[in-house]
Amino acid sequence: MSVGGTSGSGRALRLDPFTLPVRFAAGDGGADGHVRQIELGRERVVLRRAVAGIRMNVGVPVAEFRGVSMRLLPAEGSEPAAVSVMLEHRDAGLSVPVFIAAEGDDATAEWKTWGRVLGLPLLVADRDGALREPFRRLGRVAVGAPGPRRRRRAALKWRRPRFLMRRKPGVLSAEPHIHRGEAEIIARS
Repeated sequence: MSVGGTSGSGRALRLDPFTLPVRFAAGDGGADGHVRQIELGRERVVLRRAVAGIRMNVGVPVAEFRGVSMRLLPAEGSEPAAVSVMLEHRDAGLSVPVFIAAEGDDATAEWKTWGRVLGLPLLVADRDGALREPFRRLGRVAVGAPGPRRRRRAALKWRRPRFLMRRKPGVLSAEPHIHRGEAEIIARS
């Protein structure tokens, strides 16, 4: 599947993470024609570009990327400021844009979706360009403050346990049956 990239359409770029693999063109200042071709799949990213007439194909496993970042792009010439979601690599030349828009309404949803689909951590770019994780994690699990213990602090503390809810509670009658002076009959064989 091919998708038109940033050339000819301003900065706007929107890829669907659920239709991978996808091919698209993106801007590259060091390449001939300032354009590179990118093939993005769930397991691998292939970057194709030509520099000084020499063609290059660079294949990088998705696991080698640092994460999915959200950045603010400054205004350039007639282009307004934009929000971008990028697949970040340690080498900035291998980073891949997956979403760019002038308005950031959908940027957070796209950012979280790309992180979940590719299994990479979410990153945020600071003003100085440094990347950091906005949420605490332990491996691939998000870490947060633990909730209160349910049995002691819950409003439903005195409710019956779930397995006892299936049983009908006994009801005491107003006048209990008392049998006095009767002989007990025991069956013995």
